[in-house]
Amino acid sequence: MSVVASMIRALSLLGRARELHAMIGRLALILALATSVANASPVNSGQVEVLDGDTIRIIGETFRLVGFDAPETYRAQCPSERELGNRATFRLRQLVADGGLDLERVPCACRTGTEGTPRCNYGRSCGVLRARGQDVGALLITEGLARTYVCGRTSCPAREPWCPM
Repeated sequence: MSVVASMIRALSLLGRARELHAMIGRLALILALATSVANASPVNSGQVEVLDGDTIRIIGETFRLVGFDAPETYRAQCPSERELGNRATFRLRQLVADGGLDLERVPCACRTGTEGTPRCNYGRSCGVLRARGQDVGALLITEGLARTYVCGRTSCPAREPWCPM
């Protein structure tokens, strides 16, 4: 086989390898999404108590909804934070009342051995709540009632203040 023919064959194999790599990546994403949906449990809206814009209680268990941060209502640092927090809470109540809910339990960002204790997330569980297939956090962010807040595996970044300086 000539050198040119060998190079063409090698490039062809490299192209196929890249295609295969891309297909594997797409398959992994599909499996991750399917697993995420499979881990979600349907929730009756009548069982959900909205405590604030990013916290709910379901049958006595409190969940911090992850991936976003809503303004505080009870410990607000200024009137504008409290007002926006009340709007976020009201909107989350609307989304819950409309039904079609699924809750996916996720690990909290806590030091090993502290999850479920007051030393981790004030003893709350963590989850992602979807209303009619849409992440409620993403909806609140889109509507300007919350902001993205993503934690690492064992800790969270400092929260950004909601009040003007």
